[in-house]
Amino acid sequence: MPSPSYELARCIVCGHTDAEVVATADDIRAEVEWLWKYHQQRLKSEIPAQRLVDRVAFSEPPPFRLVRCNECGLLYRNPVERPAELTEFYARSTFPPDVLRSLHDTQRKALRVQARELRDVLGRPGSGLEVGSYVGAFLAAARDEGLQVEGLDINPAVNEFTRSLQFTVHDGELSTFSTTQTFDAVAIWNTFDQLADPRGAVHSAHRLLRDGGVLALRVPNGAFYAAARTSLTRDNPLKRSIARAMLAQNNLLTFPYRWGFTPPSLTRLLSDQGFTVKRIRGDVLVPIADEWTRPWARVEEIVIKRTIAAAVSFFGARAPWFEIYAKRE
Repeated sequence: MPSPSYELARCIVCGHTDAEVVATADDIRAEVEWLWKYHQQRLKSEIPAQRLVDRVAFSEPPPFRLVRCNECGLLYRNPVERPAELTEFYARSTFPPDVLRSLHDTQRKALRVQARELRDVLGRPGSGLEVGSYVGAFLAAARDEGLQVEGLDINPAVNEFTRSLQFTVHDGELSTFSTTQTFDAVAIWNTFDQLADPRGAVHSAHRLLRDGGVLALRVPNGAFYAAARTSLTRDNPLKRSIARAMLAQNNLLTFPYRWGFTPPSLTRLLSDQGFTVKRIRGDVLVPIADEWTRPWARVEEIVIKRTIAAAVSFFGARAPWFEIYAKRE
């Protein structure tokens, strides 16, 4: 992928440009080094290069600088990559069928929780559209819960794999997706934070939903990253180590995302577009350990994520990821 070009950004929630710097270019370079070192210790030396994706290599390059809006708390890149180049990368990247199948099987188990939550908020079985359906893991989990969900993704090659699993998947982007059908639910898991125009995506989802339909989003928590980021520079080695582990295990180290929403900032964006938030659920990243992960590191991942999840549930602590379910009123 060629080096992307950049443009200046502003907060896409409230439109303000008044922001404080959370991480500089030097800070991010240090995080890149920490991330590689962290996973080198936990992955087998013979791991294929394609299995490093979404661990130490991400679709988004590391940011030059991260800032936080002083008005609404949104964390975002400034400057930010121009959207056309990233869209092209997502559209043409692919993996061998065995890798796609492994991703489908691993993610399907984790996404059962989201399918049940969506069914519960909706209150009944229904139809749905998943934006960024990728390998079809949520489509399968939703079907298990009685939801009839179609997929939409910009990657034709991956869509062919998902269609081979007997799912309906459309090629294209949400902003240009044309259909006479309306849906009971639109879900955007782990994709909303990468979109060039999240506000436009919410508007498009509103258009595709029936009255009372549910928009479900899952995003990394910018507030969690910003809070843990402060611990990375403290004198206490233990606190630094804990912060690095929590960020690395949740794919937040180097913050490889375009937007770092918080529950208040995303609620504000949805309210502006005619949605009423019904539920917010804190969570951790889905499991990423596989056959290339050292046995002790698999156990470590389980312990770290269960500890964070327990803290979120018991103390109401800030979660690394969160889901938000909102109804079209």
